[in-house]
Amino acid sequence: MSVDIERRGAIAIITINQPDKLNAMNSERLRALHGALRQLDMVRSVRCIVVTGAGDRAFVAGADISEMATLAPDEGLAFARIGHAVTAKIEQLAQPVIAAVNGFALGGGCELALACDIRLASDTAVFAQPEVGLGVPPGWGGTQRLARVVGPGLASEMILTGRRVDAAEALRVGLVNAVHAGAELMEHAVTMAERIAANSPRAVSASKQLMGLALAGNPSNGLATEARRFADAFGSADQREGMAAFLEKRTATFQDEQVPEQEGNSDR
Repeated sequence: MSVDIERRGAIAIITINQPDKLNAMNSERLRALHGALRQLDMVRSVRCIVVTGAGDRAFVAGADISEMATLAPDEGLAFARIGHAVTAKIEQLAQPVIAAVNGFALGGGCELALACDIRLASDTAVFAQPEVGLGVPPGWGGTQRLARVVGPGLASEMILTGRRVDAAEALRVGLVNAVHAGAELMEHAVTMAERIAANSPRAVSASKQLMGLALAGNPSNGLATEARRFADAFGSADQREGMAAFLEKRTATFQDEQVPEQEGNSDR
């Protein structure tokens, strides 16, 4: 399989598994990744997802140029839309998604990481949006998401020059949350995922959705929705358990539950 799913309790690990191609994404692998995300979207016992690449050289070394080289405009649009469907799905999932970037994250690989909620990198990770050197702009959301993460100045520099950013610079500019030795990256990613999974799944899902609204550029709508979602949590099993555990000085135990329809996605 070009995309593998591994379960570790409440954590799911998605591995893009084409190391001989540096995990470059063609249409087939994009569809497989989208299918894996949709599959996990249905599983409420999965509370956090980690996405990584097979091998120790690349997370995703971009889109498959051998497929792109001969595309006509309508075919290019179809290819872009598959990439957009994958990155949008990551953002729309109820579960948080951690990118464990274990090497090259170039072009579409950088865009895939940008769609994730949290990015952890190995000390050998390299990020870039080099598409302009191939005669095209970024096509899977890089022009929109990179500026939100690192600011418009650096995003413009990266996209317009195509230059590479190593792990140390990525940490300094906020492109990644942390950098770890390559052999320790997945351990740290899973540990963070377990910390997320130990919290109320309802509250985690609501928090992710609300932070997404903050990035949508409508603060008034985001604040009003936050207040409603905060109020909606009261009387839920998670709220009762979380606050009772605090008052009783014990660790809260949150149960898996079906997220109400309005908190989910239209394609569930």
